[in-house]
Amino acid sequence: MAYPLISEYREAILSAEDNFNELSSLRPVLDSHGDPVMSSGNFAVVFKMKDENDGKLYAVKCFIKDQQGREESYRKIADELETVSSSYILPLRYLENELFVDSAQCDQEEFPVVVMEWVEGETLDAYLNRNLDDKYELEMLSYRFNRMAAWLLAQSFAHGDLKPDNILIRKDGSLVLVDYDGMFVPSMKGEKAREIGSPDYRNPSRTDADFDEHIDDFSISVIALSLKAIALNPELKSSTHSSDSLLLSEKDYRDPGNSNTLKDIQCLMNNPELSLLFGAFSIALANNSLSLISYDILLAKKPQIKKISLKKESIFAKLGLIAERSDNDYVIDEYGVKYSNDGRKLLGILDSFNEQEYSVKPGTEEILENAISFNKSLIKINLPYSVTTIGNYAFQGCTSLINVNISNNVKHIGYNPFRGCHHIKIEIINHPKYQLTNNLLIDSTGKLISNLNHSSSIIIPKSITTIGVSAFEWCESLKTVHIPETVAIIANNAFCGCSILQKLYIPDSVTTIGNHSFSACDSLMKVYLSSSLQSIGDNAFGWCKSLKSLYIPASVKLIGANPFRCCHNLSLNISQKSKYKMIEKLLVDEENGTLISCLSKKEQLTISDKIKNIGSAAFFGSYLLKGIILPQSITCIKQETFSYCTSLRNIYLPDYVSTIGDSAFEFCDHLKNIRIPSTITFIGDYAFQGCNSLTKISIPGRTEYSLFTFPDTCEISFKHQELQN
Repeated sequence: MAYPLISEYREAILSAEDNFNELSSLRPVLDSHGDPVMSSGNFAVVFKMKDENDGKLYAVKCFIKDQQGREESYRKIADELETVSSSYILPLRYLENELFVDSAQCDQEEFPVVVMEWVEGETLDAYLNRNLDDKYELEMLSYRFNRMAAWLLAQSFAHGDLKPDNILIRKDGSLVLVDYDGMFVPSMKGEKAREIGSPDYRNPSRTDADFDEHIDDFSISVIALSLKAIALNPELKSSTHSSDSLLLSEKDYRDPGNSNTLKDIQCLMNNPELSLLFGAFSIALANNSLSLISYDILLAKKPQIKKISLKKESIFAKLGLIAERSDNDYVIDEYGVKYSNDGRKLLGILDSFNEQEYSVKPGTEEILENAISFNKSLIKINLPYSVTTIGNYAFQGCTSLINVNISNNVKHIGYNPFRGCHHIKIEIINHPKYQLTNNLLIDSTGKLISNLNHSSSIIIPKSITTIGVSAFEWCESLKTVHIPETVAIIANNAFCGCSILQKLYIPDSVTTIGNHSFSACDSLMKVYLSSSLQSIGDNAFGWCKSLKSLYIPASVKLIGANPFRCCHNLSLNISQKSKYKMIEKLLVDEENGTLISCLSKKEQLTISDKIKNIGSAAFFGSYLLKGIILPQSITCIKQETFSYCTSLRNIYLPDYVSTIGDSAFEFCDHLKNIRIPSTITFIGDYAFQGCNSLTKISIPGRTEYSLFTFPDTCEISFKHQELQN
């Protein structure tokens, strides 16, 4: 079938009232030159139209090239999207023989159009380029895309041509997908793809036979990884030569071993979120799918705004410092290093810092947390004798850094300050507190601070009593580790993200496993817990997807907030003498009646009236749960209790619930009905964020203030005016 030229469509649109059939109330929106506002692509041209009756704006797509099966496909897409309630995607109508066009190219005169709501916004790439100097906006863009991607991965349909040009950013920062020509919906199963996406965003092995709900998986992994890498190091974007790609291109996918861009990204892998995204990309590249992993790897904490107080201070010329502005509370030296106005603290470095050797100013006492992180040029840093404190992660990700001297005057070293410094050599001579043993940085109390040994097998010395916070975090080369009988504490994040660690024996000396200690250890299959273990921290084994069984001894007296979230294959065995019990695959503390973790795969659950409390994140990621009945004894729905229960449809809160915590029902995408009792006094931030099927909520009662977020489509009725304050 032949189609008109864009110029012929333009003439027809200018007389829309005469040429449309059903859409005769639409009029073109004109630019300053009197031309219709429009944009064109390979297959179509889109016009911005306004309805004369109600003033609403619409996008009308007119086709300029033939595409086999388009009419039937758009009918199926329209049927599918009619039932989808989400701000990420728009319903559409496909109208056959809708627009009359006088065309010299065609024998026929009437042509089909697709009509949908007009979205005011800019493309993801344009938004990114405009905000390259604003790291907070870059972090928020990465965060928002990942949340949209997690939602999309949970759907039974796929966009089919996911790329920056087809993702628009509204003025409020929210994202929406456009251009559904390549979309897959379940009714298309068995068909071939009408298009296979843009080369820079598709797996090189993809063909038109790859057409199912996973066709977005690779492009999601590419965009998510690119956005996070740019947020961490915006200079990566300016060094990218392809005009169509964010960072990665078809050339990188075909020869990843020789990709300079991938090597640059790998330099940032000491960031936990980026490491997970890099792993997802690697899986998607190898399998053309993310079906082997859960979408929850995309779920990161929301970035926090960092505010800088302003005050007038003098210039410290004697230290070689110059003020960036007279009213800032910091000064910057000639190399781009920030210091506090009193010269006692090194605060950070500018993006322009590119020195290979740098000497910290005399008189500096503290190197603050993350102060010189993720810099690729620095090879040697000279610390003056005045330095007494090196902050948490102070030099992390400085992949070229070789030499650091630690004087005897250093009294405190924070969490793993050299994480990701693969070539580091620390000079410590007769220090009264710190020493290096087998490339492990250890203090005089027996705490292992930082692993500088990147071998696959590590034997921890018998002098160690505590494996410190983040000591082995994201050591992706670590396959086996021997923990001696002297270790009593495995601190927070100690082995988090050790993705190839497979087997772990925790000796009887260990009494404490901290928060997130082994979370995201994807390959961890076997864990033998200490018979003297007393506490297991929050999310200690979260996302250990290969972990199938675990025995909890009677010695355990404290279990934190759902330490087994998203361990979908885990079976727990518990000592009969323990106060903790497994009741229908629910981990319960019988002494205080608290439900800690749900490992059940049932679609419907009825919680016993013996349960008095439900712990934070107890049902987090229970993706099969459709309905749940809670006992009347429950008075508080805590933080993240039902987050990402993507199949949950109905829930009725007991009569005496007074509090709904932060993110309590976040991303419960299919939640349609919820009863909130009159006893409610507080609803936390993002309590219902992403509940896109929730269309109406009636909230009686009273609350002091409102922090909660509801879907744009949700109708909310309040019985007391103060709820809206």
